[in-house]
Amino acid sequence: MSLLWAFIVGGLLCVIGQLFIDLTKYTVTPGHILVGYITIGAFLSALGLYQPLVDFAGAGATIPLSGFGHNLAQGTLEAVQTKGVLGIFSGGVEAAAAGITAAIVFGYLAAILFNPK
Repeated sequence: MSLLWAFIVGGLLCVIGQLFIDLTKYTVTPGHILVGYITIGAFLSALGLYQPLVDFAGAGATIPLSGFGHNLAQGTLEAVQTKGVLGIFSGGVEAAAAGITAAIVFGYLAAILFNPK
């Protein structure tokens, strides 16, 4: 059942982004939507509203970009508690280091293996 909820919640998050792209045509670019998802995820996480969604939907809430924003916010909050003010600058990057590294490595491999047109 948890797989079904992950699929539904993740799918709904993607549908919302696709609707913004389709309905706003030229006023909102995909870049705006990507940044918006990260910002909304971080904001909802800071308010404590995103964690219940993660607990309910699992990967359906953590895989989309709003989950990346949630991860950044949680890492920053934890680092501020342990390191103080310096945690503001390092916490988010430390928490998201694995995802950032994976994006770089797989992007590099895709660039090597495929010929862009």
